Amino acid sequence: MTKIQILKNSLFWGFVLWLIGWVLGVVLFMTPLRPVMGWVIMPVGTLITLLVLIKKINREKYVCYFGVGVIWTVMAVVLDYLFIILLFDAGLAYYKLDVCVYYILTFVLPLIVGVFKTKKQNESV
Repeated sequence: MTKIQILKNSLFWGFVLWLIGWVLGVVLFMTPLRPVMGWVIMPVGTLITLLVLIKKINREKYVCYFGVGVIWTVMAVVLDYLFIILLFDAGLAYYKLDVCVYYILTFVLPLIVGVFKTKKQNESV
């Protein structure tokens, strides 16, 4: 894979993961689960993110997983701002503990999976 393909792969899956959470949020916003929708979405989002990281994200070096975490986290913050804060006029009330945990997981999950995947690659060499 070229560096451009790797970047496109990271951007594509970062957007897909963000979009899944956004759609779930829009759906749950119209239910009685609205006050806790972030906590409802988080386990589902974490599981889907782990599956994507295991099945679709393959990097040779651990530092590349750091890059995935940075790219996905920046995307999440920017897209949330554009399509939640601005679009729905959510204001700063959006940034509660669940959103902070979501941003942390978005950054940390690629690092955790990267440890295991690069360790496995290094052992097989």
